Amino acid sequence: MKKTDKEWVGYWLKRYLQEYMPVIRNLSRNTITSYRDALHQLLVYAATKGYSIDSLRVEEITDTLVCDFLSHLESAKCCSIPTRNQRLAAIHSLAEYIATSDPQYVHWFQKLKSIPVKRNVPREINGRAVPRIMYLEKDEMKALLDAPDRKTGQGSRDYALLMFLYNTGARASEVASLTIGNLETGSSGQMPKVTILGKGNKTRVCPLWESTVKLLLPLIDRSKDEYLFLNRYNEPITRFGIYEMVSRHAAKASLVMPSMASKNVSPHIIRHSTASHLLEAGVDINTIRSWLGHVSVNTTNLYAEVNIRMKAGALKTCEIEGLGKDRTWKEDKSLLTFLKSI
Repeated sequence: MKKTDKEWVGYWLKRYLQEYMPVIRNLSRNTITSYRDALHQLLVYAATKGYSIDSLRVEEITDTLVCDFLSHLESAKCCSIPTRNQRLAAIHSLAEYIATSDPQYVHWFQKLKSIPVKRNVPREINGRAVPRIMYLEKDEMKALLDAPDRKTGQGSRDYALLMFLYNTGARASEVASLTIGNLETGSSGQMPKVTILGKGNKTRVCPLWESTVKLLLPLIDRSKDEYLFLNRYNEPITRFGIYEMVSRHAAKASLVMPSMASKNVSPHIIRHSTASHLLEAGVDINTIRSWLGHVSVNTTNLYAEVNIRMKAGALKTCEIEGLGKDRTWKEDKSLLTFLKSI
């Protein structure tokens, strides 16, 4: 490799994704994919500003360009603040790797490192902060499940996938990586369940409803090594495909359930809905934590916090005044092709 190659972003990006993250750091596939997607978005944005992706120099990724990119994510892409901060973390990580490998980029890295994460200000109910957790009410979830046309093959598959997401509360990336061998239908008299590989390469076992199993049976008459969910081209569905499928049916469901239109329904919203509905059904926090694969019970406790305060806030609006005190309750393709191949 020529010494001058080190001035190009592509040189470092390939080493970062192919050597540093999987070999030196031994990070999970999902983490690598997440960072890859963030950096892919940055390169695509740079192209819209006139830069050539395959001849982009390291020092052309300026703090101004990165800040403009982050603002673009929030304004044009409607990304949340946590998503924005995750994209910034990926950029910081790549920049730190480059600076550590080649000291000439230390000053450049320091300028990028000075871009701060954005504070996510929680909304308040009755003066108390409540985390920003969006979920579907049960009637909204039913409307989403009713959206696919089950008379068609694709509609039946979409319905099965939506039901599986709701049953398990699994992340889109977790569902996309499932194989038929991860599924146990309970045919031998045991409880039907699925083994899910989650964050940090940790596995968890999630029980399946009989109704979910019946929907999955037509999809599993294949080798156990094959992926469980396929797209309309009979290829393994990607997490982007899952997002697209959920968004498409959510748009249809919002026509009969207008309250869904403002919720930007995604697979993760379904995950939040699963947790919230389990909590409402009386399932204890530790069981929900295990169900969703949370490392800490503190993460799961957010659902209890939101659930209680939302109900308190709703009750407060119905209170009759005077009865008592208030209750406080697009065209450089070679590098982009490489990114997609990771």
